[in-house]
Amino acid sequence: MEKKMKIEIWSDILCPFCYIGKRNFEKALEQFPDKDQIEVIWKSYQLDPSLSQVPNDSYHDNLVKHKNMSREQVDGMLENITQTAKEAGLDYNFDKAKIVNSQKAHQLIQLAKTKGMGDKAEERLFLAFFTEGKNIADLETLNELGTDIGLDKAEIESAFTDEKYATMVNHDIEEARQIGVQGVPFFVLNRKYAVSGAQPAPAFMEGLEKAFGEWKEQNSANDLDISQGQNCSTDGDCD
Repeated sequence: MEKKMKIEIWSDILCPFCYIGKRNFEKALEQFPDKDQIEVIWKSYQLDPSLSQVPNDSYHDNLVKHKNMSREQVDGMLENITQTAKEAGLDYNFDKAKIVNSQKAHQLIQLAKTKGMGDKAEERLFLAFFTEGKNIADLETLNELGTDIGLDKAEIESAFTDEKYATMVNHDIEEARQIGVQGVPFFVLNRKYAVSGAQPAPAFMEGLEKAFGEWKEQNSANDLDISQGQNCSTDGDCD
């Protein structure tokens, strides 16, 4: 199997900047000449594990309650985020968004990752939450979203009943703590460089070029300890 440079992305479906960051990163990666040698790995993160599995507050009300902000401040902030999302080609509908616990959604993503469909799952869940106003904690909804990207219905059910997928979520979150992730999105390039937040595409391109240049140099070196004997070289000399 061809060796590739890994880019790990810690993200939460409820985070508006994570979807924007995803799109900006994709724009940079699409223009990157060595994109075929990049492996993107999505990692689970929960901004608020205490959230209910059922929707109680609107996105606006949740921020007013927990961020000590006035409704006017929240409205202005969400208008700015909506505009930023639009510039990235995304359509945010905060008035439809249902604030719920994202644990089950992350378990679905972990299942999708085992099938090489992690990116598809992230994209579908972001769209469902920010644009379509779907309840991403509802198991019936998650089943529909999973089948949308091509997952088998029986396997989707296992994402919520098999403890290994919850364990995988928790492992990602613990790993984030260990490397010092303070917020998401958080992009780790070759476990050496990091890009924090929904930065513009040029910032991701700069990080890609720097990390990949070093990775390529390290992985093109011949590390074999060679015992030399008589041979014929590529220029035709035999001795």
